[in-house]
Amino acid sequence: MQLSSIQRSGLAATKADRFLSALDDGLRTVFTPTRPSRPSPADALSRVDLTAADAREAGALMRVNHVGEICAQALYRSQALFSRSDELRGHFELAAQQELDHLAWTAERVAELGTHTSRLAPIWWAGAFAWGSLAGLAGDRWSLGFVVETERQVEAHLASHLDRLPVEDTPSRAIIDQMKREEAEHAQAALAAGALPLPAPVRGLMRLAAKVMTTVAHRV
Repeated sequence: MQLSSIQRSGLAATKADRFLSALDDGLRTVFTPTRPSRPSPADALSRVDLTAADAREAGALMRVNHVGEICAQALYRSQALFSRSDELRGHFELAAQQELDHLAWTAERVAELGTHTSRLAPIWWAGAFAWGSLAGLAGDRWSLGFVVETERQVEAHLASHLDRLPVEDTPSRAIIDQMKREEAEHAQAALAAGALPLPAPVRGLMRLAAKVMTTVAHRV
């Protein structure tokens, strides 16, 4: 079936509108404080006093986690943009909305620990958006496979942070523990939706990119 010029114009406008909306979301993610829709898991906990060294380390780790949530927004928004399925597009957009709470919780905790979020946030967002766009262009089942691998790597990364955080830093631990559970749920949802396993070289590249991000964001 061939589309009329008016129909083609409407489809192009829709894609353009989605792209502009994704860019707008990116600007908000990077430059505007995010308001969570749920209370932080740390809210019910008492304030803790950390040594200067422990606060620096906890702050650096939470900065890395905040960068991870910036990347999550870029990944899900770009994958939604290039999805062939309206249902799957909704799946990605819902996941991005849920991850906004993680973004807000980590930003708040970074501030409480007396440090700053990454100064390279626009670069992290742009890089993740490019990765997500490639995954989306590869096809919906591959894009879902990208979600599974990403969330599994994030889950492992969060587990390592629980090992590295000061034992006394119960607020940061509560946030990371909640995030870890929800990342696992996103991976399971992607598997249930028909995700394809990614080739080993792609998984390796993803681990390498994550390593670069976490190493740099820990410091900058």
